[in-house]
Amino acid sequence: MSAEFIVETSARHVHVTQEALEVLFGKGATLTKKKDLSQPGQFACEERVEVVGPKKSLANVSILGPVRSANQVELSATDARSIGIAAPIRESGDVAGSGACKLVGPCGEVELSEGVIVAKRHIHLTPADAEELGVKDKDVVWVKIDTDGRKAILGDVVCRVSDKFARAMHIDTDEANAISACPGLTGTIYKA
Repeated sequence: MSAEFIVETSARHVHVTQEALEVLFGKGATLTKKKDLSQPGQFACEERVEVVGPKKSLANVSILGPVRSANQVELSATDARSIGIAAPIRESGDVAGSGACKLVGPCGEVELSEGVIVAKRHIHLTPADAEELGVKDKDVVWVKIDTDGRKAILGDVVCRVSDKFARAMHIDTDEANAISACPGLTGTIYKA
C-alpha cells in the first residue's frame, strides 16, 4: 500500500432522519439513490431541499443517504455566512449547540434548532490503513497536498478509523478552492 490517500471535496449537503424525510417529502418517503459515494454504504440522493437561514437560502441542496439518527447540515463557512448562520467547525455528528436553519421540501418544512456545521477536515481510514500510517482514531495530523501552483499543508485534520470506512480525506469547497483541488488529488500525512 501507498502512504497516499485520495483527497475529495465534500460539497454542501444534508443528512436527515426518517421522520424529517417524511415531513419534507411525504408519508412513507424513502431516499432515491443517485450515485454511490466513496464511503461504503453512503450515497447521494435524487431528493434535494432548500436550506433557509436568517439572511437568505440555498436551493437544491443534496441529501446524502442513508437516513440518520439526527438531522445535520454541512456547509462551507462561505455558505453559512452567506445565509446568516453561525456554523461552528465540528466533526460530523457533533451538532449540540450548532447553527439553526429551516429545511424546505416539496411537502413540508423542518425547523432545526441545531445541526448546521462546517465539517472539520478529516481522513477516513480502516484499522489497517491507520496502522500503516502510524495513526489512531481521533489523532489530529497535518496533511501535505501537492497541487499545481497551490501546494499546501493543512493542519487540524482528524483521523477517523473504522472497518466501515474507505481510505479518503474530505475537505469542503472553501478548502478545495483555496488549493485548486482537482479530481485524483492525493495527500500524505506530513511529519515535520
